[in-house]
Amino acid sequence: MNRPIVVTGGGTGGHIFPMQAVAEVLMKRGVAAQGLRYVGSRRGQEAEILKSSDIALTLLPGRGIRRSFTPSAIVQNVGSVFALLLAVARAIALVGLWRPRAVVSVGGYASFAMSLAAVVWRRPLILIDLDATPPATHRLLARFATRRCVALGAGDASAVVTGAPVRADLVALDRSPKERASSKASLPQPIDPARRVIVVMTGSLGARRVNEAVVELVSLWATRSDLALIHVTGRRDESWVREMAPTTSELDYRVIDFADMLTWWAVADLAVCRAGATTVAELTILGIPSVLVPLPGAPGDHQGANARALSDAGAAIVMLDQDVSATKLASALEELTSDDLLDRMSNAARRLGRADATDRIVEIILAVAR
Repeated sequence: MNRPIVVTGGGTGGHIFPMQAVAEVLMKRGVAAQGLRYVGSRRGQEAEILKSSDIALTLLPGRGIRRSFTPSAIVQNVGSVFALLLAVARAIALVGLWRPRAVVSVGGYASFAMSLAAVVWRRPLILIDLDATPPATHRLLARFATRRCVALGAGDASAVVTGAPVRADLVALDRSPKERASSKASLPQPIDPARRVIVVMTGSLGARRVNEAVVELVSLWATRSDLALIHVTGRRDESWVREMAPTTSELDYRVIDFADMLTWWAVADLAVCRAGATTVAELTILGIPSVLVPLPGAPGDHQGANARALSDAGAAIVMLDQDVSATKLASALEELTSDDLLDRMSNAARRLGRADATDRIVEIILAVAR
């Protein structure tokens, strides 16, 4: 049997898209789709996002642990631990069968079982730390890893700073003023080139507090003829946002549940986002100024650390989730009306970006897999 390279992780798009980016470059470097395998979670979005891939996808049982001691959380966590044990048992069997050349983990609860199985079978394990703070699974397994790639921060004897993997089509996106104007004009529903475009995107599920604030913000900005507000709500909140969104007389306001961000990053002048690793990597590579609202309670406050890295560099404004409101969001965004300021923030973001991150990670994977 062909010994594959296994790419594992998932649960959310923030992990699945880096998996895709790594696999895409591995195939460009000569690894056949049959020589790769994705391993993720049944409860994540892998089955939906990766369904059209030529790479075989294996889904293991399991879900994340809730960091709460409420009765419902305790019951759920007991089930989560049981599912994790089943996932580990199956992963050990799969690694024993496949004998992979390497197991590459991008983190997330979906990656733990396969990474642990690689340790059990003494197969090469490569950890990709997407966030400024490594996930718990990677902290547990770091001493067993063959190599570690880190997206942010400083490297050490055990880790090399590579940046986070981003899809090739996003890395290649031309966001020059001329191309942005062209992209606005080429949309099915064109955007007036004179309008500044603000894109709100807080993940595949969305962020309730941010979505509520944006709906109120639309009322405040209903007569703004100088703006286009693209509201990517996430699938969980799209229906009620559409129901509650006010009618606007001048503001170009668009509600989308979930989108290929290539379309909207091509026209964005400014973004309002969570501070997940993939989002941060895309913003920095593309040089998009941002208002970042880190996910509260994220493990190890990794989103807060990501956001502060951009803020310290002058590439973003950070707003705590608990502080988000329509008026505060409007105030923060209206501070960023100067073209000179946006240009400075864009340049600061781009200095943090690593367009060659995926290539560097793949070089390490191939060196280990040989």
